[in-house]
Amino acid sequence: QAQLLESGGGSVQAGGSLRLSCTASGLTDSTNCVGWLRQAPGKEREGVACIYPDLNTTYYHASVRGRLTISQDKAKNTVYLQMNSLKPEDTAMYLCAESGSWYDLRRGFSDREGRGTQVTVST
Repeated sequence: QAQLLESGGGSVQAGGSLRLSCTASGLTDSTNCVGWLRQAPGKEREGVACIYPDLNTTYYHASVRGRLTISQDKAKNTVYLQMNSLKPEDTAMYLCAESGSWYDLRRGFSDREGRGTQVTVST
């Protein structure tokens, strides 16, 4: 059973940076999109970024494009999310997730996901 383990969340002031990491263990489908969902209180969960590992192709939610960057280290089975110029509205639980497509992940659907790491951005 594949598992996704996140790390790197925390609390920062607006304008600050964080880097999230997601390490996959077990078998995963290398053609799937691997990325990040976020869930904020009172809001629907949404996909913020994903990468197709085999193609190294990336996709982003419009609200984060230019501020968040997803990347991978295939040798370590790890996906990263570099978060810059953070805003209070980025505050959420961030979950590493695997999905058949960015189209599904963008709408909050995943085939598997981790337990999440909290990101809090204060003014």
